[in-house]
Amino acid sequence: MTKHYFTLAQQKELRKNPYVKAVSEKAITYTDEFRRLFIAQNETGKRPREIFEAAGFDLEIIGITRVQKCANRWRNAFKKDGIRGLEDTRKHRSGRPLERELSMEEKYARLEAKMRLLEAENELLKKIDLLERQLLEQKGN
Repeated sequence: MTKHYFTLAQQKELRKNPYVKAVSEKAITYTDEFRRLFIAQNETGKRPREIFEAAGFDLEIIGITRVQKCANRWRNAFKKDGIRGLEDTRKHRSGRPLERELSMEEKYARLEAKMRLLEAENELLKKIDLLERQLLEQKGN
């Protein structure tokens, strides 16, 4: 990891940038949009430093080493998995899987939540179906 820590003032400044999703004293989480923008501009020949500066990042705060490491990590991810490789996977995986046995109340609560989600999904699909039929009827008339 890094030996460079962000002060509270630096964290506050970094959070103002629209391409920053989150900041801690040790790390910056960039938006998926910025990662895609970075790759697109980098492939046209723009240097990582230029891309970060153009996006409003202060390289005095971030540090050129962090910029280079991000650039390498994102280019490798893009080569391996394309655009999907640039997505923040933490939004899909929320921690370690639960290893302990769930209580009956927890199982029941999860099943109820799943049932409500499926009911809402069914209602949405019904509305979409109805709207599609109405649209087809309008085109037919």
